[in-house]
Amino acid sequence: MLARVLPSSPLIEQSNKLSLLLDLGALLAREVELDALLSALSSRIAEALHAERATLYLVDDASNELVSHVTSLPVIGQIRLPAGKGIAGYVAETGEVVNLRDAATDPRFFSEVDKRTGFRSKTMLTAPIRDSRRAIRGVVQVLNKHDGTFSTEDEAFLLALAAQVAQALEGTTLRPAAGSARGVSLRGPFNHIVGASEPMRAVYEQIQRAASTDATVLLRGETGVGKGLFARAIHANSAKRAARELVTVDCTTLPPTLIESELFGHEKGAFTGADRRVIGKVERAHEGTLFLDEVGELAPAVQAKLLRLVQDKSFERVGGRAPQQSDARIVAATHRDLEAMVAKGEFRQDLFYRLRVVEVTIPPLRARGAEEVLRLSEHFLAMYARRHGRGEMQVSPGARRLLCEHDWPGNVRELEHAIERAVVTAPTIRIEPQHLGLPARTRARSDRPPAPTEGVHLPLGLSLAEVERRYVAATLAKMEGNVSRTAESLGISRNRLKRKR
Repeated sequence: MLARVLPSSPLIEQSNKLSLLLDLGALLAREVELDALLSALSSRIAEALHAERATLYLVDDASNELVSHVTSLPVIGQIRLPAGKGIAGYVAETGEVVNLRDAATDPRFFSEVDKRTGFRSKTMLTAPIRDSRRAIRGVVQVLNKHDGTFSTEDEAFLLALAAQVAQALEGTTLRPAAGSARGVSLRGPFNHIVGASEPMRAVYEQIQRAASTDATVLLRGETGVGKGLFARAIHANSAKRAARELVTVDCTTLPPTLIESELFGHEKGAFTGADRRVIGKVERAHEGTLFLDEVGELAPAVQAKLLRLVQDKSFERVGGRAPQQSDARIVAATHRDLEAMVAKGEFRQDLFYRLRVVEVTIPPLRARGAEEVLRLSEHFLAMYARRHGRGEMQVSPGARRLLCEHDWPGNVRELEHAIERAVVTAPTIRIEPQHLGLPARTRARSDRPPAPTEGVHLPLGLSLAEVERRYVAATLAKMEGNVSRTAESLGISRNRLKRKR
């Protein structure tokens, strides 16, 4: 994440510092792609400190490497620094603030990054990103102050900023895994979506490609898999539309008599009680994104009007005659079998084809493996323990086994509710099986690996990488999530195990 900015006056610099401190939480609250998040933070930090460039590194708790990404130079891509390498590596290891007048003359300086980026580092200020427990989660580095060297005031500001970055990270999926002494868990490319399994990696690739275009997207998957999160990820990572509004329409909550007005708005006098013109959500989403959740519930008459909008971006308000235009990007979602609905005449075939220009199917939780269940459980446990003021909580081995055995018909949403229930009802910091509110045992589904005690289901046709992933996940579940015991059982190191997860 290297960012280049132009000089500014001291007054503007101070204003930028205050603005950055205020806006940091809002920036990390979006479902942005990790590289875009680090790039945005780096740009704002460089601007606030009146520097040419800035880099924000995160410490990967699986490999202990420092990870960043040069979005302005896509050929270079991701930068990974080994533990202790360069000034950033030194700061990540020691926790010291380093302020250099001439970086290249310092024996700790690692020139390879400058060689790869074509940039010349001169003055350099580097500070650790520490959380409330003083654990180091990353490093922030600013380069080449425009009007001289970095001051002690700059050092204090960068430390304060780094502390806020650490605090804000705890509200995202980038927070550390439970019990992690350093680093953060890089669980997926989006900072609010947890998942590193093979099925989810395929989804991430599709979402990233879709976000870079303006095509209509149809998200498919069972209830509770998180289709709304992915819709927000598509919007937040669209270069053209992210700055505008994401407007959501839940097609299941409004009766057919109201959904048309909700979508397209109405003119004064269009119906009894219409005493003024009302702008619909289609108009609100102009130049932004319109998310139609459960689009399969729309009545045929509304489907026809939606088709017109998708085809030529034209619509009419209820009671109006003048055509209106809305350049809204359409993202739709459904758990229904739209092909079957088309065959029965319940859903327009032409609309179906228009909506599925890009089609993304979100896998059910049971297809993502036991390790993913445990990873999500840790995520929700930390989130709800903090929200309900319970401090740091633990999941007992018995509760872990139950989480891995359960079939999760309600998917991620069901898991989230189970963990929140346990956080609220557990009398101590230890969550036991009875606190989850789940049945003692459930029958394993055929499309996920069975519980470890039953062996590993490996159907023909799997890739060697998927076979290995399933076996590792099953072994981890058998070891009740204990990474050290799992690595010992498999005869590999902890770091190698984490790379295979």
